[in-house]
Amino acid sequence: MKMTLLDRFLVLATGLLAAYQIVVGIDNLSTVPILAYTISFGVLLVAGLLLIILGFDALESPVVVVVSTVIPLSLALGLVWEHLPALRTPYVLFTMVGFAAVIVTRSAPGGGRLPTVVIAIVHGIAGLTIFLLPILTALRGETRLAFALVGIGGALIGLGGLLLSFLKTGRPILSRETILKVMPGLLLLMTICFVAGFKFG
Repeated sequence: MKMTLLDRFLVLATGLLAAYQIVVGIDNLSTVPILAYTISFGVLLVAGLLLIILGFDALESPVVVVVSTVIPLSLALGLVWEHLPALRTPYVLFTMVGFAAVIVTRSAPGGGRLPTVVIAIVHGIAGLTIFLLPILTALRGETRLAFALVGIGGALIGLGGLLLSFLKTGRPILSRETILKVMPGLLLLMTICFVAGFKFG
C-alpha cells in the first residue's frame, strides 16, 4: 500500500512537532527527563522522516518493532523520574531489562509467541505509565489539568505500538490496509497531545 499525499503531510506534521518539542518544548527539567524526552521525540522524528522517504515499506524493516519500543520506554522513564522519585531506580531497571528482552526475543530465530508476549508486556507497562501518570498528577493538582493530554497521547502510542507489533508477527489485530490507513493520523494526534500536554501542563 502506497502512502498518499495526505499521509505524507500528516507524517511531516508529526515530525515537525517532534522537532519543535526537542528544540523548544523541553526545558527547566533535570538531566534524566531531558535526555529521556529528547531520545523519545528524536526517535519519533527519525521514524517520521523514514516513513516520508521510504513510505510504508519502512514498517517492514525487522528493526521497526525494536526501535518503536524506544519511544514509550523513554517517555515513560522521563515521566516517572519527574513525578515518582521513589520509583526511579526500579523503572530504570525495567526500561533496560524490557528493551533488552525485546532485542533478544526479536533477534532469536524461532521465538514462537514469546516475542509477541514480551512486546505486549513492555509496551503495556510503558503505555499504562504514560497514560495514567499524567492524568493522576493533573487530577491531584500537582500539574495543570492540560497535562492530562500527555496521558491521552500515551493511550494512542500504546495502541499504535500494539498494532505495529501484531502486524509484524503476521497476526494483526486489524487488516494491514486499515492499520496503514490510520497510522499517519494516529501518529499526528498522539504527537499533538504530547506537545500540548507538555506545553500547557
